[in-house]
Amino acid sequence: MAVTKRKRRGGAAFQAKKLKRNEKDAKPPAKPSDVAEEAEEEERDRIPGPVCKGKWKNKERILIFSSRGINFRTRHLMQDLRMLMPHSKADTKMDRKDKLFVINEVCEIKNCNKCIYFEAKKKQDLYMWLSNSPHGPSAKFLVQNIHTLAELKMTGNCLKGSRPLLSFDPAFDELPHFALLKELLIQIFSTPRYHPKSQPFVDHVFTFTILDNRIWFRNFQIIEEDAALVEIGPRFVLNLIKIFQGSFGGPTLYENPHYQSPNMHRRVIRSITAAKYREKQQVKDVQKLRKKQPKTILPHDPTADVFVTPAEEKPIEIQWVKPEPKVDLKARKKRIYKRQRKMKQKMNCGNAK
Repeated sequence: MAVTKRKRRGGAAFQAKKLKRNEKDAKPPAKPSDVAEEAEEEERDRIPGPVCKGKWKNKERILIFSSRGINFRTRHLMQDLRMLMPHSKADTKMDRKDKLFVINEVCEIKNCNKCIYFEAKKKQDLYMWLSNSPHGPSAKFLVQNIHTLAELKMTGNCLKGSRPLLSFDPAFDELPHFALLKELLIQIFSTPRYHPKSQPFVDHVFTFTILDNRIWFRNFQIIEEDAALVEIGPRFVLNLIKIFQGSFGGPTLYENPHYQSPNMHRRVIRSITAAKYREKQQVKDVQKLRKKQPKTILPHDPTADVFVTPAEEKPIEIQWVKPEPKVDLKARKKRIYKRQRKMKQKMNCGNAK
């Protein structure tokens, strides 16, 4: 088949369009004062649109996942953190046999530059890793006193995806290792501005407080009326163990001298209970030895009976007559009742004959 060329439209219609364009161009240019007045009128009549979204520059992405063997409480805590942090990503649980350096590759695959990794041990101890992947630094914490959103049932509430304020204790600026942790927490928990999944509102606060050499995390709602705070949850306590120069390893920058491992804590508790049991057994043994020892008989003291007054002697009475037997009223009533019943039976039998 021969390809037919498409003919260009011509004729009167095309010429009329050209004439209209020429007429528009031929109009005299408007005065600058008229243009300014028109712009002011348009600005007055314009309806304000939604909050303007700028350019998303801070491309922080957080990978939140855990190892195998976590309990239900840890799983709910992970879900709460993912819900509060719209810039987070999830991944499948990692095998406990794998080395921690594998997490850097997982972060690279997921296009994440920060990581929160929950490591479970003995099905009762929970550790949290905060890492800047892949160059570091990273910090390892022991997580204690976990309370999730579903468990607390607080009255506070916030919009899903809203950006939080971060409030830090003044003690974070006093020591260098706390200053390093503050920068790491800011980069992890702060939601980037203009993130696609975030909302342009600030209605809750993440507070990080240092007390008893531990970091206490709380989440509060900001009430607009009087700027009061109402807790939302979750809440947990981070006990710092070590800070490493690399991501999930490397040279140790800081080691907490106040840290006591959970195994040592349980061992101390067991030793205290064992010491109490041993003390009770020793007391029982001493009591048994005292019972077996012969009692020391003290000599009679003649002055002991000086103030003792002898009691009056009562005359002995001898009863020569046998006492009358006691009448049992219940037995007498039973005998009378039986006798009456027999009499009634005999009378009934005679009437029947």
